[in-house]
Amino acid sequence: MDSVVTARPPQTLYVTIRRDELRLLKEERDLLLDEVTQLRMQLQHSQLSHQSQALTR
Repeated sequence: MDSVVTARPPQTLYVTIRRDELRLLKEERDLLLDEVTQLRMQLQHSQLSHQSQALTR
């Protein structure tokens, strides 16, 4: 028999972060977003390349 789980209200978590830590996190986020953009472009290029190869066969 399954056990009953009672729902609890969400808890708020307060975090203190220094300005230099926040700046570093923002820089890291920006680098990761740039990397995602590059990877998406590579994937798109690869997909287009495969499509054109399939059409020429």
